[in-house]
Amino acid sequence: MSKAGVYLHIPFCGRKCSYCDFYSLPADQSQMETYTAALERDIARSHGIEADTLYLGGGTPTLLGERRLRRLMEAVKEHFSFAGEATIEANPESVTPGLLSALFDMGFNRISFGVQSMREEELSLLRRRHTPQRAEQAILAAYEAGFRNISADVMLALPKQTKETLGYTLSRFTALPLTHISAYLLQLEEGTPLADSHPVLPDEDETAALYLMTVDTLQKAGFRQYEISNFAKEGYPCRHNLKYWQGEPYVGLGAAAHGCIENRRYAYPRDIKRYLTGAPPEDLGAAGGFEETVMLRLRLTEGMAFQNSRVIAGMRPCEEAGLVVIEGNRLRLTPRGFLVSNLLIGRVVELGGQKE
Repeated sequence: MSKAGVYLHIPFCGRKCSYCDFYSLPADQSQMETYTAALERDIARSHGIEADTLYLGGGTPTLLGERRLRRLMEAVKEHFSFAGEATIEANPESVTPGLLSALFDMGFNRISFGVQSMREEELSLLRRRHTPQRAEQAILAAYEAGFRNISADVMLALPKQTKETLGYTLSRFTALPLTHISAYLLQLEEGTPLADSHPVLPDEDETAALYLMTVDTLQKAGFRQYEISNFAKEGYPCRHNLKYWQGEPYVGLGAAAHGCIENRRYAYPRDIKRYLTGAPPEDLGAAGGFEETVMLRLRLTEGMAFQNSRVIAGMRPCEEAGLVVIEGNRLRLTPRGFLVSNLLIGRVVELGGQKE
């Protein structure tokens, strides 16, 4: 088995964002201490699995503070024989120069900032706690602390967002020492404050224009698209996330965390109390079937090779429409194809299920 990735879910946040439906809780010092101990328990139980990527996501992992994060890193190094890419997610307001230096010292070599926008009105709409200036300061402080692999998120198709307003955010991003940018289309999730406010979003044509402009702008700035929503400078794709899309093993630990080991998928309950008391993860069944493989691999710009000639022949009309590129038996989606990826993937799955 190839070396695994390790994902630790840290569910604590300073404040819930208006669009977020991830499993998260208010930061509480006592609960964070107990939760850290529970993660250490499960890291020790996973002893013997070797890992070469680590990702602390959330929530806002940096709210755990230096002492708890150092404990987790030491446990991962010990029980997973870990060495490799180590990412921690952070919000700009959750870090200080001192904490960033400590994170780099303890072994984190990649940091991903949840920024979303460099415009005050958009940050307010999303209930983000930082300002554009604070985001810029945090990224520069991370670079000063030694990080050379720095990512930032940007959100597309926000209410009232235009090419001009999005272009401003992208221009601010590309002027900073970032090596990776994740650009996500806003999804209104049922039950979130933003969805309940019934905002007017850009229509399909406007959304497509914003996405395609982002792809073009980032490409010109040296960020190569390697996945539907992810762009990196040469040598800086997120190795941990690539494990998900390429079907490699990964250990997921923490409330609401998912994992896939020995071709079996599992998920811990979205319930911190159950996680703390040692509730086992739910077995989600076997991984790696044709439909799942197609869904994951076609997210990547490199696409996927198919042995079934019906797939290639059946997708020729989509190639003529500029939605896919076919090179021999390899099929990959174009940026325009990514906008309708669910439909294209569904068609590929249908064709793949037909006999030659």
